[in-house]
Amino acid sequence: MRAVPESLRLIGVLLAAGAIAGVGSLILLNDPDKGVAAAEVLTGGIVARGKIAIERRQCAACHVIPGIAGAKGQVGPSLDGVASRRTIAGLLRNDADGMILWLRHPQAVAPGNAMPDMGLTDREARDIAAYLYSLNEAPS
Repeated sequence: MRAVPESLRLIGVLLAAGAIAGVGSLILLNDPDKGVAAAEVLTGGIVARGKIAIERRQCAACHVIPGIAGAKGQVGPSLDGVASRRTIAGLLRNDADGMILWLRHPQAVAPGNAMPDMGLTDREARDIAAYLYSLNEAPS
């Protein structure tokens, strides 16, 4: 019996990780209770803390955000159904890394766009991403 080459082992690990992420995304989009857990696993954040961070950082001033009281802002896009979108800001892949990068450094990603750098910590960005990915509504 021959040993499996290291490169094939790495490909196997990457394929397995992609499959796990894909299953997590399907769960996230189809079951609200499992969606919270899946969002937390995908982002490393905590949904409840994300809601608090969104309120504290006043994201509602610019965005419509389901579950956030008074979130009727019209400067930025509605975040209703953000979990089911393919991209973030039309530039980044809509995955945990892309969302966290966007939340922390929107001006570095797209200089001059309307989203200000809010000075979010990695923890805050992960928590906010978890909250956003827990939203199950389809985009309008």
